[in-house]
Amino acid sequence: MGESDTGITKRFDEAVDAGFDPWRGKPEVDRAAAAVSNLADYGIVWVLLALLKARRRGPGRRRAVVALGAAGFSSLFMVRAVKSLVARQRPEEHLTARVRAPNNSSFPSGHTLAAFCTAYVLSESAPQTAACVGFAGAVAVSRVHLRAHHPSDVVGGAAIGAALGLALRPAVNLVVPGSGRRPRREAKATARGMGPQGYVLKRL
Repeated sequence: MGESDTGITKRFDEAVDAGFDPWRGKPEVDRAAAAVSNLADYGIVWVLLALLKARRRGPGRRRAVVALGAAGFSSLFMVRAVKSLVARQRPEEHLTARVRAPNNSSFPSGHTLAAFCTAYVLSESAPQTAACVGFAGAVAVSRVHLRAHHPSDVVGGAAIGAALGLALRPAVNLVVPGSGRRPRREAKATARGMGPQGYVLKRL
């Protein structure tokens, strides 16, 4: 993008940003946006979710640790790589809020990229994915509301993060199957009428 944005991108950013203006300055909305943004800062909410998933021993714990690490390091590398290639100014006016002040390139939104990537990698089922992606969307909205990013920054971050997460998820599942998947030997034994410990299941 360089120092000056293209006409289409600029018009898109201005149109979307104008839609947020009526909501800015409302204390409850500003506080909610800041809270969501801070939860995503340094992946706090994803660490908490991984700890929740890892509360019991077993495949669920191992997958949570591997998924969090894979998403964290991959998204960090991707954010730094893209930001080094795209030098873009941040919005001139930032909304006054208690959030960490950004000081690097505006594109892509690192919070948004990491949120979408981790949402897809850490979740194990369709309901979990829907909930996590929903929160990632809230992170994207919060970054625009706070004027920490241009709208196109969060769109780019969401697209890159989702693509990265969808690419990592099968690899994580292959290395460490989640808690919802039974070992192959156990599944075969159950299919033959035997319990998970090898006991024969008798029909009553």
